[in-house]
Amino acid sequence: MKSIDLLGKKRFLPFFLTQFFGALNDNLYKNGLTVFIAFQSAAISQAESNDLVNIAAGLFILPFFLFSTIAGQLADKYEKSYLISRIKLLEIIIMLFAGLAFYLNSMAMLIGLLFLMGTQSSLFGPVKYSLLPQVLKDDELIGGNALVEFGTFIAILIGLIAGVLITSIENTGTYWLSAAVVMMAIIGYQTSLKIPLAKANAPELKIDFRLVKQFLQSFHHARENRSVFFSIMGISWFWFIGITYVTQLPNFVRYELGGNEQVYVLLLAMFSIGIGAGSFLCEKLSGRIVEIGLVPIGSLGLTVFGIDIYFTQTGVVSSELISPWVFATAGNNVRVMMDIFLLGAFGGIYIVPLFALVQQRSEASKRARIIAANNVLNALFMVVATGFSIFALSSGLNIAELFLIMSLMNAAVAIWVFTLIPEFIMRLLVWLLIHTIYRVKKTELDLIPDKGACVLVCNHVSFVDALILAGCIKRPIRFVMYYKIFNIPVLSFIFRTANAIPIAGARENPQLMNSAFEQISAALEDDEIVCIFPEGKITHDGKLNPFKSGVMKILKKNPVPVVPLALRGLWGSYFSRKHGSAMSKLFPRGFFSRIELVAGEAVAADDVILKQLQQVVENLSSSSNLEK
Repeated sequence: MKSIDLLGKKRFLPFFLTQFFGALNDNLYKNGLTVFIAFQSAAISQAESNDLVNIAAGLFILPFFLFSTIAGQLADKYEKSYLISRIKLLEIIIMLFAGLAFYLNSMAMLIGLLFLMGTQSSLFGPVKYSLLPQVLKDDELIGGNALVEFGTFIAILIGLIAGVLITSIENTGTYWLSAAVVMMAIIGYQTSLKIPLAKANAPELKIDFRLVKQFLQSFHHARENRSVFFSIMGISWFWFIGITYVTQLPNFVRYELGGNEQVYVLLLAMFSIGIGAGSFLCEKLSGRIVEIGLVPIGSLGLTVFGIDIYFTQTGVVSSELISPWVFATAGNNVRVMMDIFLLGAFGGIYIVPLFALVQQRSEASKRARIIAANNVLNALFMVVATGFSIFALSSGLNIAELFLIMSLMNAAVAIWVFTLIPEFIMRLLVWLLIHTIYRVKKTELDLIPDKGACVLVCNHVSFVDALILAGCIKRPIRFVMYYKIFNIPVLSFIFRTANAIPIAGARENPQLMNSAFEQISAALEDDEIVCIFPEGKITHDGKLNPFKSGVMKILKKNPVPVVPLALRGLWGSYFSRKHGSAMSKLFPRGFFSRIELVAGEAVAADDVILKQLQQVVENLSSSSNLEK
């Protein structure tokens, strides 16, 4: 099922519409106010405009820092559809006060209301992202997150355009804006009433209003899983960069590109469409699994195109602000537009897998609180980014120079994070293998259980068999492999990072063999998937070698289901032994060929007979349908 099909599902559509109208309303008000400050108020200088825009952004962000831990507790304790409807009712009340502020023409009240809007949004965040894993299957998480991110940025775009158009209406613009934000809040509340029930994951939880203690506890929950914690850090860093671009864009357009409000709309449209394109491209590239190997690609794009913005803009601005058509036909501005679009696209590729990983690998009973910790860190990073922007701009830097600094900082942070968590680079190498060297067809992989321990058995055709399985199967796998293959340069980095289990024969190294079986047993007791190649060696003739008894020894101690797998099409590839020693030819062969991974029905532990299991794998590996 494609992600767009989720919009036809009652379990997803009302939630999608609720979050869409919520994001639209936030940005209808916030961007209308921002555009008014930057473009419509002639009495405000550039310095004052910079300060007001940054203060407004900071006030909207601050509640995420203050109230996210309480929101996380509420989202874990209570049924989620009820909680969402109460939060949307609060939005209506806030927007009524916004209408009053516009009527009184009170700039202080208008900016102050951003704090209340941020409070409402901070309550919505944990329940929003913790709901998705409850209503979506694992293979729908990437698509669902892609739709949410795309919908959010389209809502930002619509909110901006509507905010510009409505605010620009002479004399009555603010009144129409007041009516619009109240109407959007009412529509969002109505859609929230149709969200299906989503049970509480921790109904026994007692709400603790001690913010610092709860943040530290939520932070501790997040740190229990190393990959979840560093994904949260990666998400927070994205918002550190993102809030800088989004906040500074109006003044960047006016003062450094010489564009009017419509040029601002154009560039934000390019950014929003880029986010959507990147999010959906992420789903396509990932093969519908949570593929964090795409994160380094996204990070690279954020650095490259952020730097290019600095070198592209000319710094020559006329006294009269130009329209989109004049802007697009002048100088290097088409390149500026493409940089903005590609920043959005690579941002989508970067952020979607990280969100999905946090949702997938977080413990269900603590998921909302972990997401709350994420929101607190996001808020902290955004507040720091806002303060850093104010400091940098007041120190004499222009906005293009600020963007350059952010891009260089992104490169440094990426190198640091990927060094600490090599799983990202490992998954990138695996992704490159199965998406650039081979074209992989996946057949019946849904026969592999979504939860619980099991043993995968597969034929052993080449030195990259484990990598292909890791790239195609959505659950993390503990591979058991011959220690000499485990120690191959480059591949060893991938295997160690994937926490593979090296094994040797009893005569070669009995201590290593015993250690391997102890690790296998511990992994299965933790409900992990273990994959073995029962032949014990890579085939020399393309035919299956006799299965060894290791699988029976595993099942004797841990009686779990066994899922037979087979790789087709790898025999004769550069990594196989068909033409002699693997990987020894000067000119590799078999690249870009079509291969296939196919799964068979799971076999209960008590029903496993070694010869019959070998016959099942042999049948799977020989009945090829690669040309279909």
